[in-house]
Amino acid sequence: MKIAIDLDDTLSVVDRVTRARGYIARMGLPFKLVDENAHELEEVFDWKLADVLEFVHAGGITIFTDAEARKGARQTIEGLRAAGHSVTVLTARTKEWFVNPEKVSRDWLEKRRIPYDELVAGVSDKGIWCAENGYDVIIDDSLTTCLSAQAQGVKAILFVGRNNLARAMEVKYGGANWAQVAAVLKRIFTEQST
Repeated sequence: MKIAIDLDDTLSVVDRVTRARGYIARMGLPFKLVDENAHELEEVFDWKLADVLEFVHAGGITIFTDAEARKGARQTIEGLRAAGHSVTVLTARTKEWFVNPEKVSRDWLEKRRIPYDELVAGVSDKGIWCAENGYDVIIDDSLTTCLSAQAQGVKAILFVGRNNLARAMEVKYGGANWAQVAAVLKRIFTEQST
């Protein structure tokens, strides 16, 4: 099977609050916390995209580049690849934010020894991309991505967290950690083979 896996908040744990809050205080900016569980950095505080990009380019990119890998991610992917599945790390990271999203992502993956077969960055609608490129499964923490994938006939596994918990039941498959995601993948493999 061809499996696509999101990077931020799926393979990694991104803290969008701590460093941004420090930057806001250090710079004396008027921004207030709006939603500490928001999926998008521009929705965490009451700032505009231009303010977020200024933060990212002033060193805030480290909230992504220094993010820790989720427990069990590497081992699960190693098992998938050993079983003959193809794994693509599929990220929406863009040049506007990361300058060279492929290199930044590759560096993060290699530093944490997370194996993969291919890395693709800058994909805004991952559900459509997966369908157009013959992927069977996508694992992502974005509800929008998972719903798009399901609509395209791609099996979507929602990595469940605080940012998507309220609507998690809209996605057929889900898991809150990599052990649960691995169990869901086994179920999908069994369903496919029968």
